[in-house]
Amino acid sequence: MRTSLQVLALGLFFVSSAAMAEEEASDFTISGSVAGVSDYRFRGVSQSDKDPAVQGSIQLNHKSGVYVGVFGSNLAGWGTFGGPNLESDIYGGFKFPVGAATIDVGLTWYMYAGGADKTDFAEPYVKVSGTVGPAALTAGVAYAPKQQALGRWYLTGAEYVAGTPSNPGAKDDNFYIWGDAAFAIPKTPFTFKGHLGYSDGNPGLGPNGTSVAPTGKYFDWLLGVDTTWKNLTLGVAYVDTDIKRSDRLPLLPNFGTVASGRSISSGTVVFSLTAAF
Repeated sequence: MRTSLQVLALGLFFVSSAAMAEEEASDFTISGSVAGVSDYRFRGVSQSDKDPAVQGSIQLNHKSGVYVGVFGSNLAGWGTFGGPNLESDIYGGFKFPVGAATIDVGLTWYMYAGGADKTDFAEPYVKVSGTVGPAALTAGVAYAPKQQALGRWYLTGAEYVAGTPSNPGAKDDNFYIWGDAAFAIPKTPFTFKGHLGYSDGNPGLGPNGTSVAPTGKYFDWLLGVDTTWKNLTLGVAYVDTDIKRSDRLPLLPNFGTVASGRSISSGTVVFSLTAAF
């Protein structure tokens, strides 16, 4: 498991290497962003204990369609996966056109710096995107094969608090399928957006008392609008899941806010401000 300093060093190395590559060959381009969000929601579930988060990403792109990137965000509560309040993901893939659509095949390595090795996990994905009239559409599938970070070690939150896992060392997989749509309103800076996703994974708690799919199977969705001025995008969206209170209660106190145990998967409005470069 990489420490926070190692992750930072990796990020700095990536940025410097990318800058050199861009200077030496016009075949490479660099893109990235810095964002502030009122709540970091991952597949409908808060990873920041319903508090704000600061996030950043940088990506190196080659004209062939190959790309690599790094994403980082602060975390709290449920989302820490046993580490400190830091998520640092490395991803890479290959995009290529097929007719009017674009296929994107890649892999994300989720890292939670400072935790045990069993907190990290890898997740391959495939995305298909294209346009239909004024709408931009994307459909994707992500499948993480069996890994300890996804395993159902604890059946309930009480087991985790007591430190008595029913299935120590267990490994599970995780499946996620989703669709996104964006509709730009002509002659305005506004874009309506929507998202629908479905998770199928571990219905209990992993080795550090968390889970990518906390109740096993559930839907998440988002409806919102963005407005852009130059390189700044202001967004507002309503995010929700169909996770029931009866499914959430057995996972308390883990699957709730640290202070009160309130739901971190119920509907909320999320504001975001993103600066792209």
